Amino acid sequence: MADPPACCAACATCLLCPYSCRWITAKKEKKKGLRTTKCDCSWFLFLFCVFLFTLVWLYFAIIILNDFHNFNEFIFKQRKLWLDWSQVLLIATAVLITYSSVLLVLALCLQLCGQPLKLHWLHKVLLILTVLVVAAAFTGLGIKWAEEWRSARISLQATGPFLHIGVVGGMTLLAWPLASFVYRTRSTGLKVSLLLVYCTVMIALYLAPLGITSPCLMEENQLPPKPALVGHRGTPMLAPENTLMSLHKAVDCDVQVFETDVMVSADGVPFLMHDEELTRTTNVQAVFPERAALNSTAFNWTDLQQLDAGSWFLERRPFPTVQSLSAGDRHQATEQRIPSLEQALEAAKQSNISIMFDLRPENHSDYQSFVNATLAVILQSGIPLQQVLWLPDGFREQVKQQAPGVQQVYGRKRLQNEKEPLLHVNLPYQDMSSEEIRQYRQDNISVNLYVVNQPWLFSVLWCSGVSSVTTNACQVLKEMKQPIWLLPSSTYLMIWIVVDCVSFLTILWAFLLLK
Repeated sequence: MADPPACCAACATCLLCPYSCRWITAKKEKKKGLRTTKCDCSWFLFLFCVFLFTLVWLYFAIIILNDFHNFNEFIFKQRKLWLDWSQVLLIATAVLITYSSVLLVLALCLQLCGQPLKLHWLHKVLLILTVLVVAAAFTGLGIKWAEEWRSARISLQATGPFLHIGVVGGMTLLAWPLASFVYRTRSTGLKVSLLLVYCTVMIALYLAPLGITSPCLMEENQLPPKPALVGHRGTPMLAPENTLMSLHKAVDCDVQVFETDVMVSADGVPFLMHDEELTRTTNVQAVFPERAALNSTAFNWTDLQQLDAGSWFLERRPFPTVQSLSAGDRHQATEQRIPSLEQALEAAKQSNISIMFDLRPENHSDYQSFVNATLAVILQSGIPLQQVLWLPDGFREQVKQQAPGVQQVYGRKRLQNEKEPLLHVNLPYQDMSSEEIRQYRQDNISVNLYVVNQPWLFSVLWCSGVSSVTTNACQVLKEMKQPIWLLPSSTYLMIWIVVDCVSFLTILWAFLLLK
């Protein structure tokens, strides 16, 4: 058996104390004759698995940030409590990954220093709790937010090549403590098992790029045009959503379409509002406390005009960007009122921006009257009908007859043997693959995907050839001149070969050096 690598007693003691919670020197530990047992090895393996588990959750946590505002809104509807839960998620995840990472680094250093891996029982309990917390998070994600699994698959198109390099690098570094352990252990069966597992994993990693696909693996001259931006309720990161201020900010952001939601008041006036209740985006609880829980359509237009539709934006800060608003923008936000559809159409006409909207609630008994009232306002507004994009499916044929110039946008994919070909579709970004996007583009079908906030996601969809995206973060996506990364396939092939060769030689060097 080889002698342990050189490691000063002070260093070994500093490593041993926090890992084993044994506040004695490494020399005294050695005199006791303590060795790493099979049970200790099992706990090290468990620690390694916990680290990987929390690392995967960290990846998921970063990916779901694109859609986390939806989760905040969901919690508010359920509990009437507004909080940016993304900060809670990131802080909790950072604590878990930091804890498991520090323990793993300590264990690997102890192994290299030839010290026993005696994990303290308190660490064992905390590791089990970590697994339970992360497992509960994954379970909740699968039950309440299953579409995020598809988001994760899409994210691999953006991160796959870089994850491959990172994992190969991490597994290569693991060769050093592994070689130290193999040469130090007396169990032949354990040696063979560890080496077989390690070699299998490395071979799989070396061949992994054969299964990695990304629309951004292309030549620069093949890159499709940059997708147009559709402002989701305007610019909700810079102004109160569904207000005239939000619309004007969207114009300043080079947004081509203002996406909003329309409801109709009790006296027949269409107005902009997303939620069925007014509590989240107005001060209805202060003005009409006894009616605050009523549906938005139960209020007449005179009542709606009394509500403040902007102060909540400064008080609740739905996005971190609210903190950076100028004094002028803050004052303007406090003056916002619920706009009527007529006011929004006039602003869109003057700004030469298109408007796309849903008509809510779809299950209302007077929905046809809502359609009639909305159509009447559109036709009377004088806005060019090609600037109006109609999303609601209810009574669509009636809309086509009364306003044939309005652009019909469908919230579904095309069907086989479609009588009337679709020209515009509006879908969640998780619902279309890169191949489908390319096919629709070849068939001259405009594809708008929502809601796209993160640059990595915008980059993948840009490379795929999507026509436009609905976004909360137009101020961020506007500044992107090209995707985050664009790499010719031949260049990626060369990087793959170099990384794999360097990794193999490093592993070989580790086993020869420590022999």
